[in-house]
Amino acid sequence: MYKREIRLVISGTYSTGKTTTATALSIATGIPLINALSAREILTEIYPGRRFQDMNATELMTLGLKRFEERIREEAILYKENSSFISDGSVLNEWIYGTVRLKIGLNPGAKFIHRLSKAILGIPGKNFYRKYMDAYGQVAKIHSKMWYTDVVHLPVEFAMDPDGHRPVSEKYRTLSDIEIQEGFMAIGKKPELVTGSQEERLEKIIKHYDLPIVVPIKEAVAKAEEIIASNREAVSKRIIEQYKEPSLKEKVKFLTEF
Repeated sequence: MYKREIRLVISGTYSTGKTTTATALSIATGIPLINALSAREILTEIYPGRRFQDMNATELMTLGLKRFEERIREEAILYKENSSFISDGSVLNEWIYGTVRLKIGLNPGAKFIHRLSKAILGIPGKNFYRKYMDAYGQVAKIHSKMWYTDVVHLPVEFAMDPDGHRPVSEKYRTLSDIEIQEGFMAIGKKPELVTGSQEERLEKIIKHYDLPIVVPIKEAVAKAEEIIASNREAVSKRIIEQYKEPSLKEKVKFLTEF
C-alpha cells in the first residue's frame, strides 16, 4: 500500500487537464479516484436539454449543491474502504467557481447581451447570493481542511478547450485560477504547483509524494485519455439528444430571469 494516508486533490480551474491528470495518476498508483458525477452528467439528469449558459441562479445553485452532495458521498465511501483517494477537483474548487460567477457574471460563457441582462437583473438579489455563497464557503473550507491531506494545483498553461462545453470565459479562468490557490492557502493547504505534459505531471507528483507505481506512467496516461474520451463522447451524445432549439418565449425567459 502507501507509506501514509493520502487524500490528494488535483486542483485547477476549467480546462487545465485535471480530469486526465487525476485519472492517470489513479491508474498509475493504484490509489482510487473519487467517482462523482461531472457537472455535465448532472446537468443531463436534473435539467435535460438545458445549456449551462442559459441557466439561472437557482438552477446553478441546485447544480452546485448536487455536486457537493456527490463529492461528500463518494469521499466518505472511499475513506471507509481505503482511507486514501485522489480527487478530481474538490468542494473548495466548486465554491470558488460560484464566488467568481458573482464577481464577473452568472453566465460567463454566454453572449454579451445575455451577460448584460443577467448583470442588471441580478443587482437586487446580489446581497442574498453573496451571503449564501459565504455560508457555502464556510462548510467547504471546514470540509477541505479536515478531509484533504495534500493539494496539487495545475495552473492555466494553455487556451481553453474549444469543444463548446466549457461554460466560462478566459477572464473567468484567470480569476478562478488565482482564487482557488488563495483559497487553499487560507486553510493551510499550500498547493504544490505542477506543470508540463500529462506524463511530466505524473512523474513530478509521484516523485514529490513518493507514491507507488503499479502501471507504467505512459500506459496510465493512454488509458486515462481513452476512458475520458469515451465518457465525454457518451455525455455529449446525451446532451445533443436532449437539446432542442428554445422557442422565442423560452429565449426571452432566459434573458429576463436571473
